[in-house]
Amino acid sequence: MSIKKAIFYTLLISGLLPACNSSREQADVIILNATILDIESGEEVPGKMIAISGDTLQAVLDMDEKDSFKAAKIIDAKNKYVMPGLWDMHVHFRGGDTLAVENKDLLPLFLAYGVTTVRDAGGDITNNILNWRKKIGTGELTGPTIFTSGPKLDGPKPAWPGSIQVATLDDIPGALDSLEKLGVDYVKMYDGSLTDEVFYGIIAAAQERGFKSTGHMPMSADILEGVDLGLDGSEHLYYVMKACSPKADSLTRVNPGYGMMDEIIATYDKDLAQKVFKKLKEQQVYITPTLHIGKTLAEVLKVDHSTDSLLPYIGDGIIDTYRGRILNAKRAKSAGNSMRNKMEQKSMEMIRPMYDAGVPLLAGSDCGPYNSFVYPGESLHSELERLVASGLDPREALKTSIINGPAFFDLENSYGSIKKGKKADLLILNENPLRDIKNLKEISVVMAQGQVFSKEDLQEILEEVNQ
Repeated sequence: MSIKKAIFYTLLISGLLPACNSSREQADVIILNATILDIESGEEVPGKMIAISGDTLQAVLDMDEKDSFKAAKIIDAKNKYVMPGLWDMHVHFRGGDTLAVENKDLLPLFLAYGVTTVRDAGGDITNNILNWRKKIGTGELTGPTIFTSGPKLDGPKPAWPGSIQVATLDDIPGALDSLEKLGVDYVKMYDGSLTDEVFYGIIAAAQERGFKSTGHMPMSADILEGVDLGLDGSEHLYYVMKACSPKADSLTRVNPGYGMMDEIIATYDKDLAQKVFKKLKEQQVYITPTLHIGKTLAEVLKVDHSTDSLLPYIGDGIIDTYRGRILNAKRAKSAGNSMRNKMEQKSMEMIRPMYDAGVPLLAGSDCGPYNSFVYPGESLHSELERLVASGLDPREALKTSIINGPAFFDLENSYGSIKKGKKADLLILNENPLRDIKNLKEISVVMAQGQVFSKEDLQEILEEVNQ
């Protein structure tokens, strides 16, 4: 053997020569020429190649290293933007067995709007949801990853069907046993008839078992006391707002219900609010403002929704459930009750101060049956737009979904950025939403659960739902 050949084979064996095509690593999908959006920093990182295997990001490399991988499917993202998929942290699947199929038909809508993960906030079809989650994971069903609380925990007269009744402290262990047996992801409380004593007891018991807890709070309770016991989150802004009024205690003694909200809003104190926000930040209590549904319900009698573009995708049974909110709005109008309008305005005013104080906010739409004209997928876009209208910039708004969503479940190592080893739930966009939040509508490709959906694929899926 010549000296030149001996040197060549030595270098080849030691890995110092470039690998030939046959030795390239195998991936399922390769994305070329990607400009990656770092939602945490707001940085745009151009010229990247992304290799994906199954549902995981296998590599994120510079384009000059693109020949180190091969794949059957290649996507050219030139002049496009790649970012993690959206999380909607407050949705509902409910309505009993008669609406189970209509609920299932909503799942593709989330993906059509780039929502690759949802947090179900309680209902009465838990077994269906767990079955859908399994089938989505295996690719048998098209939809987002689902985290669920299962049945809500409420008092002896629950406000919603399917809730677990927790009338006394003695009922708490059995209720949590039921949730553990179901395999739910967190505990959701509701204030239909839940007492403050039981509310506090559930928080403490959930904390002891390692369950995250969030939900509604009895208006007789104090959210800060719940925080001291280990409360992880709060849905909507009523309960934080109550803590920001110096009259909260006296109002509670007189009228421990939502009737106090007009006075709570009128006596909201910004200095006291800063103290409340400081504690929420220190204890990392996640707050889900749900601004979009607040606006939608406040204006439900003023806006004609009959021509909404997504209304045809909603089943007749679910549309029937919308009547309840409309009737409530008519009753409130007849009684001269304008609390929803005041609540919406004050909620918008609270967002920027809460964010600046370091309170972790979650983007949640509250879409689903019974919540009139709040549509899956689209409503999360609207929620993010409301957060921007409240004073956040697009990056800050996107963090409430893409960064804080996984953080609530302690899943930062698996989601939230385009990096090796993270889940390949991602969006390819024609325009940059960091410049304008409305650019989220410019979706070219959605990747979820290892599946690739082009805009055309998603449209075909929606057409099937709409038949």
